[in-house]
Amino acid sequence: MSIFWLVLAIVLGFIEATTPQLVSIWFALGAVGGCITSLFTDNFWIQIIVAVVITVVTLVATRPLAKRITTVKKTHTNSDRNIGKTAVVINDIDNIKAVGQVKVGYSVWSAKSADDTVITKDTKVIVKAIEGAKLIVEAQK
Repeated sequence: MSIFWLVLAIVLGFIEATTPQLVSIWFALGAVGGCITSLFTDNFWIQIIVAVVITVVTLVATRPLAKRITTVKKTHTNSDRNIGKTAVVINDIDNIKAVGQVKVGYSVWSAKSADDTVITKDTKVIVKAIEGAKLIVEAQK
């Protein structure tokens, strides 16, 4: 059984090494615990219990820290200030053709319609969101 647990730990360690997030490290540690336990007892159920307990304890103990470390922080930019502002369409907005521009203050932005409608030139729109370098806009009512 030691070989089973060792192979399982290696496979789980490989999966952990090839993924960008922490996904299987706790299970790999549990498999190592099962491997060590198999050196002292042939009872498979005891090995499973030890592996599960180690997995749960390490998961509960380290998951909040791991989540804090691996969480991608959103960087706010000055472009966020455009959300909620009124803009004027300077080139027709058509999501199907992937064209359209608006002017917000003194800046010209590429734009997409929030509801996939075509918005014609000189229409006043409200900026609803930002996706990458495009403003998501909706015609004023």
